[in-house]
Amino acid sequence: MDLVWPVAAWALWVAALVAAFKLSDRGGDAEPAADPAVPAPVAEFLRGMRAQDVFHSTLLDLAGRGRLAIDGDLLSLTGAEEPAPAPYEEWALERVRARMAGARQAPVVALMPGGAALDADFVPLVRQAAIDLGLARRRWPTMAVPLLLAVTLVVPWYCTVAASGIAWPGIIATAVSLVAGIGLLMGGRGFLLTARGREVSAPGPVPADPQQEWIFTGSGWRSGEIDPAVPPATDRLEVTGHVVKRWADLAPGSAPRYYVALHDGASARATAYEVGPGVYRDVLPGDSVRLLVKPGRGAAVRVLAHDRHW
Repeated sequence: MDLVWPVAAWALWVAALVAAFKLSDRGGDAEPAADPAVPAPVAEFLRGMRAQDVFHSTLLDLAGRGRLAIDGDLLSLTGAEEPAPAPYEEWALERVRARMAGARQAPVVALMPGGAALDADFVPLVRQAAIDLGLARRRWPTMAVPLLLAVTLVVPWYCTVAASGIAWPGIIATAVSLVAGIGLLMGGRGFLLTARGREVSAPGPVPADPQQEWIFTGSGWRSGEIDPAVPPATDRLEVTGHVVKRWADLAPGSAPRYYVALHDGASARATAYEVGPGVYRDVLPGDSVRLLVKPGRGAAVRVLAHDRHW
């Protein structure tokens, strides 16, 4: 079995792929003529927050401009028409109107669209807003480059299969071709942060206004009061409850610290636990979780069970 030609074909394809990516990285940052303020939803999107977070931030942004009113975890429409919303904000307003169906007010968590709708319709609009603000750019000006790279995978794949048949090199070549081709096509034109976008994607400040925080009262938590976690006396403590609030302590000069508040469904107060950044990003208010709490300072070290509300 002579694999010289297959190896050469794969080497040429990989070289073309690397060259294409290097050339795209030299495209430069398309900075806007001015330095406009970055809307909080766009900033959260660039920071990698989940689509539900970005949607909720959009509602808070609209409330701050008078288009909506949010009192605790209840939202109502104000009827204001100015200023004109961005396309992603208009999409959010339309979904809110449709879900409220004429009601005077509704819980914020009841107005959250499904994850599929957010990913398919809402996120692309936020992504385009980031591009329009000069915070990001497309890797490829058109789909021609990723499409050409995907199509030319046929050459090294055919060379390998022709030389090896159904032996392991052919099987590996088929798997690699499928994964690489699908990845190139699914990635589309790509999305790269500009220098300004990389600045914005750094951790931002904690909301100073309690009304600008995402809370969940569906578990029966009405007091709004939160107690710090008591360090467990045993080596292992598991706590279960609904996430009713989460926040971050981003004090200058110190490492970020992240917290979630759990409510057991019966107590008047919720309990705050320190968590890692991964848990903070993954859980949302309304989710039901079971946490393993670390002895010593009441920090949760692992999520043992996670039932998403969304």
